[in-house]
Amino acid sequence: MAIKVLLDTHVLLWALVEPDKLSPAATEIIEESQNTVVVSAASAWEVAIKFQLGRLPEARMVIEGYHNHLQTLRTLELAINSQHTIKAGTLNATHRDPFDRILAAQCLVEGLTIITKDHAFIEFGVPTIW
Repeated sequence: MAIKVLLDTHVLLWALVEPDKLSPAATEIIEESQNTVVVSAASAWEVAIKFQLGRLPEARMVIEGYHNHLQTLRTLELAINSQHTIKAGTLNATHRDPFDRILAAQCLVEGLTIITKDHAFIEFGVPTIW
């Protein structure tokens, strides 16, 4: 059965740079052509910021060919809209990371499951796969 998933930022990076870090379930879902795999525009922003701050030097190749990499993975890019931002701002959760909050909001608004190793998304009520 085909599913719709959003990749957490670390999953996107691992899929592109260190695929051995992905769980078998994550790899299978990403590679299954019947699935819809989505990447948030917020992930590009997060990667660029962390690269600029020197916290993710290996992200240079991801940034330089970002849209080509998304095509290689057969992913769709999900833009951020006002429904997403309002939901992110009104989530009843103590987790404050703005990138996690926007990804959680996008999943809730768009009916997506997130592929992540981060347990914080459970607090938001987002279905997760790892």
